[in-house]
Amino acid sequence: MKKTKWGIIGLGNIAGKFAKDLALVKEAELSAVASRDLEKAKMFAETYKADAAYGSYEKLLIESDAEVIYIATPHNFHFEHAMLALQHGKHVLCEKPIGVNSKQLEEMIALAKQKKCFLMEALWSRFNPTIKMVKELVDAETIGDIGYVNADFTFYGLDRGDGKRLLNPNLAGGSLLDIGIYPLFFAYLFLGKPKKIYASANFYKTGIEQQVSIILDYENAQAILHSGLGTHLETKAKVVGTTGSIHIGQQWHMAETYKLERNNEIEEFSIPTTGMGYYYEILEVMNCLNNGKTESELWSLQDSRNLLKMMDDVRKIVGVKFPFE
Repeated sequence: MKKTKWGIIGLGNIAGKFAKDLALVKEAELSAVASRDLEKAKMFAETYKADAAYGSYEKLLIESDAEVIYIATPHNFHFEHAMLALQHGKHVLCEKPIGVNSKQLEEMIALAKQKKCFLMEALWSRFNPTIKMVKELVDAETIGDIGYVNADFTFYGLDRGDGKRLLNPNLAGGSLLDIGIYPLFFAYLFLGKPKKIYASANFYKTGIEQQVSIILDYENAQAILHSGLGTHLETKAKVVGTTGSIHIGQQWHMAETYKLERNNEIEEFSIPTTGMGYYYEILEVMNCLNNGKTESELWSLQDSRNLLKMMDDVRKIVGVKFPFE
């Protein structure tokens, strides 16, 4: 069986989790990893059994036999590194957000089309079995017409260090792009693009928005969303329709259970996941490549366009602009 060879650029915590899940996919092989620190790359390669380690991203792209590149560098580098990989004719799975703004994404899409390469945003929650099932139930009108969506995502991150990625505007830090993308994605998944966006933010001393509250207004529905780095919430989500509701509990973005409420009765369902959750987006990439596709149907480039435009709009409303923009 011919295995698909993967490369990883950027070797932080998420890359380690991704590598663990990649090892669970028998049709995949970790061919090469790269960091700007060669020793770090060698340690990562040894830990996760990669064939080769590089101290340069470009050397990996030139010298390795990796076919698909997973990009896990900080947000502000996604565009640069995705473009570099595409220029070398590599397929790309890029961590979310796929770009810092819509202009970056359009350039990435244009290059991917020119090179006939696969490109996808690594919005792993879209491929989570529980969320896929909830989407199917909603599409089947199991709970009627949707009138309300609610989701939040918070954790305490103000102790991470002001110069580190999360709190540093030069690295596109802040709660919106890091975790606010999840509630926005959740609302978009069920309601699509809103006709109006309302938003408010509180800011940290470094200039990043530490807390954002958003209302998405639709013709016959609303979504109320929240992200924050200064509090701990339960990170729950719900979709409410005219004949019932679906509730996803703790850590909804990687959930294994959901509750269906109809006719004053509540049923709870469990869908255990494989690995840490990245397994399913890896399978999606592999399936697309095996079928000659250059983008996913479950999370298309147009979906990424729409979501990133929503984040652009929220940032414009609350006044977030990164120094490098």
